[in-house]
Amino acid sequence: MTDETEDAAPEAERGERLAKYLARAGIASRRDAEKLIAEGKVKMNGKVVETPATFVTEGARISVDGKPVQPAERTRLFRHHKPDGVVTTHKDPQGRPTVFERLPPAIGRVVSIGRLDLTSEGLLLLTNDGELARKLELPSNGWLRRYRVRVYGAVDEKSLAALSRGITVDGVAYGPIEAGLDSRRGAIAWLTVSLKEGKNREIRRVMQHLGLHVTRLIRTAYGPFQLGTLPKGGVEEVHPKVMREQLGIGEAPQKKRRREQEEAAAAAAAAPPEPVAPKPKRVRPENIPRARNAEPPKPKHAANRRRKPSRP
Repeated sequence: MTDETEDAAPEAERGERLAKYLARAGIASRRDAEKLIAEGKVKMNGKVVETPATFVTEGARISVDGKPVQPAERTRLFRHHKPDGVVTTHKDPQGRPTVFERLPPAIGRVVSIGRLDLTSEGLLLLTNDGELARKLELPSNGWLRRYRVRVYGAVDEKSLAALSRGITVDGVAYGPIEAGLDSRRGAIAWLTVSLKEGKNREIRRVMQHLGLHVTRLIRTAYGPFQLGTLPKGGVEEVHPKVMREQLGIGEAPQKKRRREQEEAAAAAAAAPPEPVAPKPKRVRPENIPRARNAEPPKPKHAANRRRKPSRP
């Protein structure tokens, strides 16, 4: 069997790709799982896996660094209020406190959806499904990340409004940013900032470019999920019903198809009606121009008229 034929086979028949399996099991993101495989840290049925293009069949025994990998549980999602002064990583070379070592043990192994740097705080989404984390991190999902930002300096509201067109700072192009002034007292102001990309230290670098120093940064929303009144350091699981409504996870196939059909029908009903082309005007024979030297048309019903007898 050629590789092309093997790749064309349904995943259900071949099994699941190993990197995806590890991501769903919460070991690492798919990209990091591929690195683990390349480093020879992953074994399947006692043998070191040499390529990420390996499929996990039912009953296979998987281990990473000698530790067995349990089959993936149902996908779970958590809201976490990350406090200031902890890093979003599993291990920190500098020995700083991490988000994951402070989580309740009952949560199990989870990965973060995006990151917040050391001095940032607020909403951090956690999941036991690395594949879901990778999907929700992509800017293509169109989810807004919303922040409350405290800055020090002279705020120019026109400069803030101009960020909606995007900006380039030190050769790095940032996408549209919605920023507005909430309050100001002397040289200290609070802003609301919304963006979709969320590049590394994006808000701090852009504000510094505008002459503003960020003294506090709090993420209040990530897509449809809100920080709300969750206390600092608190963790709360997102209800499965909310996950079905917002992410389509855990939804029965028949219900999912019916929902997709209903959404498609609603979108079609909301779309403006297509313009109807006017019917072509019917051209009557008598309106067709006659060619030159053509005989004049006979009057209607000429054949039915009785000719009068000529007088002698």
